[in-house]
Amino acid sequence: MITRRGLLGAAAGAGVLALAQNTLTPAPAVAAGADPDTTRWTGTRSANGWPIDPDATAVFPVEGSGASARLRGGAAAAVLLHVARRWHYEIAALDSGEGGGLTAYTTRRDIGADFESNHLSGTAVALHPAAYPLAGSEGLWPHQEAIVRDILVDCEGTVAWGGDLTPVKVSHFHVAVRPDDRTLARVAAALDTSRPTTAPRAQTAGTVADPAAPARRVKARRLDRALG
Repeated sequence: MITRRGLLGAAAGAGVLALAQNTLTPAPAVAAGADPDTTRWTGTRSANGWPIDPDATAVFPVEGSGASARLRGGAAAAVLLHVARRWHYEIAALDSGEGGGLTAYTTRRDIGADFESNHLSGTAVALHPAAYPLAGSEGLWPHQEAIVRDILVDCEGTVAWGGDLTPVKVSHFHVAVRPDDRTLARVAAALDTSRPTTAPRAQTAGTVADPAAPARRVKARRLDRALG
């Protein structure tokens, strides 16, 4: 997986070698950012209001990949799996062993930001978390961010992206509405590829609309303003 830091770092490294042929002093490394302090989440619900219940989670395959994720079943899994499979197809493979792959449900209660508690309820995923850690300075390429914005359009406000949160975590996505939210139920039904339907299927990985299409960009901007 080629990130912006990896590419720019390689170019910078080549320049340093060319300019420092007669010196033993190495160029200073660019730190990825110190790990933030952690706190322990003690609640029975995660920050997004979902109950922490291991028995409500199950392992789901990410369609089109060799990756899988333990998530809360039902609507939460449907929308998060849609996010994961589009990331896999359109941004970077989740089953390549690079970037930390995919993390979802966890029992680990030490968190660096409140939104990370959503993993405890199985309502969050982190896609390539090693490449895009909490409070990290690595960002997506512009075309990749455009794809993320388009994925959020699919989810109609039911999913939040860590690139819009504080502290930033570009790899993070979580369900942003309560369990009984009607929009979540409707969106999940449209995105869930595991259920047969006679209704037109919402776009799925491999058959997606062009994120750069004017209509899609207008929807992305409207959603961004509504959530801002």
